[in-house]
Amino acid sequence: MELLNSLQWRYATKKYNSTVKVAEDKVMQIIEAARMAPTSSGLQPFEMILIKNQELKEKLVPVVMNQSQIKDSSHVLVFAAWDAYTEERIDAVFKNVETIRELTPGSTDDYKASIKGNFNSLTKDQQFQHAARQAYIAFGMAIAAAAELRVDASPMEGFYNDQLDEALGLDKKGLKSVTILALGERDHENDWLLPMKKVRFALEDILTVIE
Repeated sequence: MELLNSLQWRYATKKYNSTVKVAEDKVMQIIEAARMAPTSSGLQPFEMILIKNQELKEKLVPVVMNQSQIKDSSHVLVFAAWDAYTEERIDAVFKNVETIRELTPGSTDDYKASIKGNFNSLTKDQQFQHAARQAYIAFGMAIAAAAELRVDASPMEGFYNDQLDEALGLDKKGLKSVTILALGERDHENDWLLPMKKVRFALEDILTVIE
């Protein structure tokens, strides 16, 4: 299985060769893989922000706790989840479903109402936490796609979410940053993690089979 070989190849890159830029078509394939990720009820309650601007990447270094990957990488992909499941957002989802599937307008109303009822019973923070988990599914797909394309990637959670939200204007869009994926090419000479063996638990330690 080629995906397993790709996952064996990848690692969380710690140092990038800042002179190398990832081809735009590869970046867009990674984003498309994330867009195609499954989400609960197909709601896709997140957005992606692609940062190519070098000045902005350097400005964000303190926000990501001075991790150099943010400025040395070729591209930075921020995954931001909806801060809540509003009626307007849910309506937009099902309008899109009806349009793409060429359904009679209103034919999804019953299911839409049940979805709204489920989320109305949750607090706003619970709604955001649910949306964030959906963003993580897409995040994982992006990591796998990057590996398949032999694009190095750094999954990053160590950052000040509120500061990043403000810097990118996410708070004004009803979004909250969840995680970051830096993309680029590993620095073969200076990345301390590169020569180290990949470490994972043995399969028997994490798999329980019930027959």
